[in-house]
Amino acid sequence: MRSRVAVVPAERRHINTIANRMRAVDREECEAMGRTGKEALRLAHATSTRAWTALVDGRPEAMFGVVIEDLIGGIGTPWFLGTDEVYRHGRELMMWGPGFVSRLSDSCRRLRNVVSARNPRAIRLLERWGFEVEEDTVIVRGVEFRHFEKVRG
Repeated sequence: MRSRVAVVPAERRHINTIANRMRAVDREECEAMGRTGKEALRLAHATSTRAWTALVDGRPEAMFGVVIEDLIGGIGTPWFLGTDEVYRHGRELMMWGPGFVSRLSDSCRRLRNVVSARNPRAIRLLERWGFEVEEDTVIVRGVEFRHFEKVRG
């Protein structure tokens, strides 16, 4: 039987389910930024102008959104944190990604953030969604990151 995937507006009640089973690479990214997975999800949810949760068979498996960093300059920080279940639904992510990236960039001309250099799947996905991922890395608390960016128009 095929799993049913749905994307719904993110709710605070989704956070614990995702945080308790977060992918190791996402947990590592959060810790490098000085937060636990749960703290990172809470902060991202609270400060995002738009955020969604991916549900698999009704269970929260990933949360993503955008935080406006500079409204006048049109700069936003997209984010995505999830469980290992995300890997089993790559096709859906590929399909929905461009639409959500477009919605994230409605209020931001420039989307930019960092991704762990040890996360080749995320890097490939970002590139497929039209982000430019830099080759150079920056090290934060022992974790290598690569900057990524997408500029609308």
